[in-house]
Amino acid sequence: QVELAESGGGMVAAGGSLTLSCQASGRTWRSTAMAWFRQTPGKEREFVAFIPWGERNTLYANSVKGRFTISQDNAKNTVYLQMNNVTLEDTAVYYCASGNQRSRTPDAYRYWGQGTQVTVAA
Repeated sequence: QVELAESGGGMVAAGGSLTLSCQASGRTWRSTAMAWFRQTPGKEREFVAFIPWGERNTLYANSVKGRFTISQDNAKNTVYLQMNNVTLEDTAVYYCASGNQRSRTPDAYRYWGQGTQVTVAA
């Protein structure tokens, strides 16, 4: 079992920045990659970014490319999502997920955090 705990959500003004964190614990060796997804009410969970543990071969959704950066601290088993120049459309619950595939599909990830709310205010 891998436990994931997100933190860092909150309210931010449009154009501002926010950093989310996701700390993994438990049997972390069972996971080779981490990803961030987001979801708004009535919509499917949307891929945001991906990073393999110990590598820099990242992947981003087109909607966040150039604004968001995913990174990791292997010593802390923690993955970050730096969100810059946020827009109203970035408002969502953000989830981190762990798995063993390079994928944009939620079904590819076995373990999920409980999510953290990000609200962008005009």
